[in-house]
Amino acid sequence: MNSNNNPQSLNEAIKFSRTHHEFEDDVLTDDALKFLTCLHENFDLEREDLIRHRQVVQNKLDDGWNPSFLNETLEIRESNWKAANPPSALVDRRVEITGPVDRKMIINGMNSGANVFMADFEDSCSPTWDNIISGQKNLFDAVSGSISLKDK
Repeated sequence: MNSNNNPQSLNEAIKFSRTHHEFEDDVLTDDALKFLTCLHENFDLEREDLIRHRQVVQNKLDDGWNPSFLNETLEIRESNWKAANPPSALVDRRVEITGPVDRKMIINGMNSGANVFMADFEDSCSPTWDNIISGQKNLFDAVSGSISLKDK
């Protein structure tokens, strides 16, 4: 990425293979594109190495190998430690609802009375370009308090 970080340099650094989505400009802002470029520049080689290593491990598993804990982590595993307490907003999770990131389901989830609503970009969302961009826009609107049901 060019050091001046202008939109032209971002357009040169990032190429998307999908067509334009109506909410793309709202989600893929210059700051978001700068962040994605930075992530790619700093972690892509490591990401590729991890993918190759994952295949090596899978081949070993397929051959009957069983993983075990690292010797270097023995002290951590045998010591007396405790995780930090969760934030107060997440302490009471007796009623938790998880739902897809379409507008109607986010509104239903937020109005459900549940202690926590988790937006699900994984199991209940086919990861198509349209679904991901729309889901991000829907969450942005929900967090900013401007979400409303828009029938098409």
